[in-house]
Amino acid sequence: MIKRTLGAVLVAAGLAISGAAAQAADYTIDSGHSFVQFKISHIGVSWMIGTFEKVSGSFTFDSEAGPEEQSIAVEIDTASVDTNHAERDKHLRSADFLDVDEYPTATFVSTGYEGDGESGVMTGDLTLHGVTKPIAVAVKKVGEGKDPWGGYRAGFEGSVTITRKDFGMGYNLGPAAETMDLFLFIEGTRN
Repeated sequence: MIKRTLGAVLVAAGLAISGAAAQAADYTIDSGHSFVQFKISHIGVSWMIGTFEKVSGSFTFDSEAGPEEQSIAVEIDTASVDTNHAERDKHLRSADFLDVDEYPTATFVSTGYEGDGESGVMTGDLTLHGVTKPIAVAVKKVGEGKDPWGGYRAGFEGSVTITRKDFGMGYNLGPAAETMDLFLFIEGTRN
């Protein structure tokens, strides 16, 4: 089972999908190869894309077991937000949006999975900006196998659309920006 002390957004829902050749195992999320991106409308004419660069956590992945054996917990450092624009990033870290001083982490902890060995839906609790809500993340296994350093890895991707106001972030960006898409790219090393 996954260490539930690490929680997280968004992010990592895909880790519970069954795979081809792995055995039941706990994995540690590889922070250097995992990230969460977001996309939100910019005044209805274009997109603003950003990344949370610091993602950690763990997951249990068992290609032989049923959906009830798959789980994940992810933690995101909200101050690691990067949109390739320093002033915008400073504003996103402020109380208008993420309020990173008050809420330094976002978490996603899975509560269930439905699907097959290649894709499905991971349900869980997303805590963002101090608010916890259930979400359902569409997930897909990217791959798994031995790495060049003698370890074993598994990788997943997921996506979900959330409404900002549901998480207490109501700063007016116009009607096209009420929702935002989250994209999760998670890679873990087997313990």
